[in-house]
Amino acid sequence: MIKRSILRITFSFFFLVTAGFYLSAFAQNKLVINADLGKEVISKHIYGHFSEHLGHCIYEGYWVGENSSIPNTRGIRNDIVKALREIQIPNLRWPGGCFADEYHWMDGIGPRDKRPKMINTHWGGVTEDNSFGTHEFLDLCEQLGCEPYISGNLGSGSVDEMSKWVEYITFDGESPMANLRRQNGRDKAWKVKFWGVGNESWGCGGNMTPDFYSDQYRRYATFCRNYDGNQLYKIACGANNNDYNWTETVMKNVGYRMQGLSLHYYTLPSGNWGKKGSATQFDENEYFATIDRTLRMEELLTKHSIIMDKYDPQKRVGLITDEWGIWTDVEPGTNPGFLYQQNSLRDAILAAINLNIFNAHCDRVKMANIAQTVNVLQAVILTDKEKMLLTPTYWVYYLYKAHQEATLLPLSLTCAKYKLNDKEIDAISVSASKDASGKIHVTLVNIDPNKAQSIETELRGFAAKKVSGKVLTSAKINDCNTFEQPNTVSVKDFAGAKLSGAKLTVSLPAKSVVLLEIE
Repeated sequence: MIKRSILRITFSFFFLVTAGFYLSAFAQNKLVINADLGKEVISKHIYGHFSEHLGHCIYEGYWVGENSSIPNTRGIRNDIVKALREIQIPNLRWPGGCFADEYHWMDGIGPRDKRPKMINTHWGGVTEDNSFGTHEFLDLCEQLGCEPYISGNLGSGSVDEMSKWVEYITFDGESPMANLRRQNGRDKAWKVKFWGVGNESWGCGGNMTPDFYSDQYRRYATFCRNYDGNQLYKIACGANNNDYNWTETVMKNVGYRMQGLSLHYYTLPSGNWGKKGSATQFDENEYFATIDRTLRMEELLTKHSIIMDKYDPQKRVGLITDEWGIWTDVEPGTNPGFLYQQNSLRDAILAAINLNIFNAHCDRVKMANIAQTVNVLQAVILTDKEKMLLTPTYWVYYLYKAHQEATLLPLSLTCAKYKLNDKEIDAISVSASKDASGKIHVTLVNIDPNKAQSIETELRGFAAKKVSGKVLTSAKINDCNTFEQPNTVSVKDFAGAKLSGAKLTVSLPAKSVVLLEIE
């Protein structure tokens, strides 16, 4: 009898401890969404992209030429246009990047066979034949149905050159530049709102001090005119990473003259620019370190925003994160100056985390541009001659397009930790919005590559009747899409969300990105 009692007590204790563990794990994941309290709108431009004259982003990416056997419209690949329209790309930044501050736009207009060639000194030392220039880029944007974002040459160019570029593109009246545009086949002016006044002026764009750049910005911006109702949104060169002094100085000196201030931050798996780490061959330690580093975006946006608030409390100036993403070592056997890297499920999770962070800061963050769209860095599309594939990061943009121009919903999240060795980070990232039709969309990321997460969600101020979803995940965290197996990582229907009155229970698979639509 004594032995049986001891056995019962031992079993009961084990049951209580085990049940307590699971209840505790469930209790750790609680989400409250205030569906009736949102006021900030998530700008669609947070979902922007970036394409530079670098590697095979433009040539052998978008641009194949009108005589190519690859289906194209005026030299621009039809399959790429179709894929980017599907994710509702809102804007495209061009021609750089570092290339922007050595690019002279008049070399890229007129008959293509008469355009002068140049050396792309930043990216591989290859010959740039300028066959893709202003008209081709603006044609691409029209085909995509997106807004152009042009980076002007402040580094090696002149005030006169940038001023004439604005006039050439946007002036509809009689002038030398407008008439030159007409001579080159475009009668009506384009509407181009977004203009970058220099790029990375602290580095490849001129190695300037913030005070010197401020003076240059003042000069250049003065001569970038508003023509025929085309109101320019001038974006000043902002900081690299955590250079808060740059933000402080430029905001103090010329904050009142700009509409946007850029910020660049790349996630390096290893944390150093020498050997950054492989795009596909990494272990869990490297995965954890990469995600931990990308979460720094939250700190950067917060601290740069605090400085901007000091000089712009009305939040008139947008924080423009126009270069971000993961930067790994190039794929073995490829030109190191072409920055061609594969794209894994890890990168999709990284992208989803960053987009959730941008959404949360949408009162200040008005644009973000992932680097880069095709064949370069964290690309959403890879090509190989006539073949094309969509990367795991592409599918994140496919899911997250639901947030564009929707109202950010305030939320609170208490969640479990993803622990490795002696470090830990939150296991879950989330964002929620309500669109114009009244539907709620929630994007959830389970960062933990090993454990599923169950989340108890309370919807306040919303009578939910139906929930549906999509999920992006795969067997391994380093799974990627190849030309032989292009659909290894892709979106599937998600059945892990259950409604019961005002309560929503969501079961997130390990290493996954989920979109919920609640009606």
